Parts: sequence; C-alpha cells; structure tokens
Amino acid sequence: MKSFDNNNINQLVDHLFRHESGKMIAVLSRLLGLQNLEVAHDIVQDTLLQAMNSWSFGKIPDNPPAWLYRVARNKAIDFLRREKKFREISPQYAYLLQSEYTLTPTVNHLFLENEIQDSQLRMMFACCHPSIPEESQIALTLKTLCGLSVNEIARAFLTNDETISKRIYRAKEKIKLEKIGLEVPQSGELPRRLDVVLKSLYLLFNEGYNSSHPSQLIRQDLCKEAIRLCLLITRQSLTAYPRVKALLSLMCFQASRLNARLDDKGNIILLKHQDRGKWDLFLIQEGFTNLEAAAEPFEVSAYHLEAAIASLHAASSSFEHTDWKSIYHLYEMLYQLQPNPIVAMNKAIASAYAISKQKALEELQQIKGLEQHHLYYASIGEMYFDLAQKENARNYFEKAFRLTHSQTERQLLLEKISLC
Repeated sequence: MKSFDNNNINQLVDHLFRHESGKMIAVLSRLLGLQNLEVAHDIVQDTLLQAMNSWSFGKIPDNPPAWLYRVARNKAIDFLRREKKFREISPQYAYLLQSEYTLTPTVNHLFLENEIQDSQLRMMFACCHPSIPEESQIALTLKTLCGLSVNEIARAFLTNDETISKRIYRAKEKIKLEKIGLEVPQSGELPRRLDVVLKSLYLLFNEGYNSSHPSQLIRQDLCKEAIRLCLLITRQSLTAYPRVKALLSLMCFQASRLNARLDDKGNIILLKHQDRGKWDLFLIQEGFTNLEAAAEPFEVSAYHLEAAIASLHAASSSFEHTDWKSIYHLYEMLYQLQPNPIVAMNKAIASAYAISKQKALEELQQIKGLEQHHLYYASIGEMYFDLAQKENARNYFEKAFRLTHSQTERQLLLEKISLC
C-alpha cells in the first residue's frame, strides 16, 4: 500500500477514470450486452466512487488498475446473480454464466489484457453502427470509450452541452431499439464504420493536444490514449487500412512536440520559438515509419495530407528553413478534400510564410464560420501585428482573449496585447 493525501487521491482517480473507464465499460458491455450500456456505466461509476472512499484514508493499493478491475468484476457478477436473465442479458455466455462453477472464471477471463483490447475494438465499432447518426456515433464513442466529458465533446463539435447530451441519449436509445451487438463487421460495412472510429480518435487527440480545460492546455493522457487505441486498430488485419496508419503517423508527429510547447512556468511556446532539441526523436521516427507504411496505392486520405504536413515540420532544422511552399500546397489539397473553415484557417496561416502576410490576411478575412473561435481572431491579430498595424492587431487579440477560457492562452494573448 502507498500513502497519498486526498488531493493526490482525487487526481489519481481522475487519471484512472481517463485510462481505465473505457476498458471496463467495453468489457462489461461485452459481458452484459450493449443494451445494458447504462448498467456498465453505473458499475464503473460505483467502482470509482468506492475507490475514492476506500482510498480516502491515504492508503491506495500497489496496483490501482487491478483493484478497479477486481471491484468492477465483482459488481458485474453480483448483477448477473441478481438478475438471473442470462440468455436475455448475454446470449453468447449464457451457458457459462448460469453455473457458479463457471460464472466467475468466465468473467475473470474477459478481464485479461488481450480480451480487454478485443472488447475495446468491438466497442468502437459498435458505437459507430450505421443505424446511429454519425455525430451521435462520435459523441457516444468519445463519452463511453475515451472518457471525455459532455463539455469537452461540445467544444470539439463547436456546439453546446445540451446538443451533445441529446446525441448521446439518442444513440443509446437506438442501441436498445435495434439490439445492436458488439462486433467488428467483416463485410463492406467495415470501411464506413472505420472512418467514424478514426474521426473519434482524431478528436480525442486534438482535445489532448489543445485542451478545453481552463487551466490545462495540454493533456498528454488523452493524446496517449488516442495513440494507444489507434495502434490497436493498426494491429488488426481487418482494420489496418492505410488511413489508419496515416492517422497514427500524424499523432506521433504531433505528440513529438508536446514537451516543447510550454516553458517551465507553463506558458505557451509558439512553434517558431520551440527548442527542437526537446522534440521526441523516437515519436518522430515512428511518425515517418507509419507514414511510409500508409503509402499504399489508391488511398490518399485527409490523414495522409495532415501527416505529410506534420512530417515537413518534423524534418526541418528550424522554423525559418521549413518547406512552407510544400505545406501550403498540401493544405490546398486538404481543403479540396475537407472544405471546412478550420482547414481554411490553417491554409491561410501557411500562406503567410509561403507567400506573404498580406496574402494570409486576405485569406483569413474571407473565412466564414469561425466567428466564435478565438484562434481565428488571434491569427488575424498576428498578421496585422507582423504588418505593423498595431491598433488592428490589438483589437483582434482582445476579441480572441474574450473568447477563450484557457488561462494559458489568455496569458499569451495579454503579452501580445501589451506589445501593441
């Protein structure tokens, strides 16, 4: 047993919730049936509450995840014994669950590491069933498997909490109504479901890379979880499509810069000022390895293009020597595939270094749909600042300041404003 104070215990439980809740929910849903997803959620919540209560005296087990699995496993066994509807709850395991001799070993087996991974893979594809609207699929995946809050998901979709709550509710109702099961489709349905799974992991990584949390800009645990789940998909022959490897490549390149994005005081260090010696060379190499593996014929996805852009940053010895013209060209290709305002904004920023600041400003001012996005106004402010139009720069930095709740981003914007 290890000793911790209550604050550290709360942090530990929160960390474990992020890392282990999705695994436990996946296994419990496989055991209890996806129609009992709420029961699985309740068991996991009860388990985490029990952890906080049991550990509140300052003593926690040497292996906290194993403790959580054991408690969740016991709660699941209690539920099965109490309900005694084995065929209705879990037809696949009904004959094993009806006997006390086989019930506990069967449940224990599903909590082995390889079975947990299999359950998570099944869960991802179940959440992304075509009967469920795509936006609800992604919201359910992020909430159930990845441990994101409704507010965090709302930020990813540029919408509000109520909308996301309704999407998740409708997805759960659809699962019950259509009796959707936990399975990885092996037909022509697989690629369509896979695309939604990948979009979910992409959003999960983004939330970790630039978090909506007011006091925490970077959440490495979310980035690592997105990489872990994506790696899991690449290791399955049925799902190891080139675009999966391209997404994994992109995540590796982006994650390689995490340790260089903040200074010792937690202030943001922009890309142009980062110490590239702090970039993770192992992750950069993994990025190149996966990008090469993704270069199979007849498939060029948005993930391929984003990974290629990230690779040019990773390959450059400095910000000034970056191949900005190639990056701008890749953004033009990406915009043809995904003509959305975020891509348009990134393309415009790249044009500042590939063509001119005036060109970037003109492109930024033509974008519609980012009226509530602080990075949009910050980018315009940056262009005006570099063009020595300080008053205009200040106005846009102030707009950006009002639209972000991130303390770290606000500090950077205050510094920008002070220079105007």
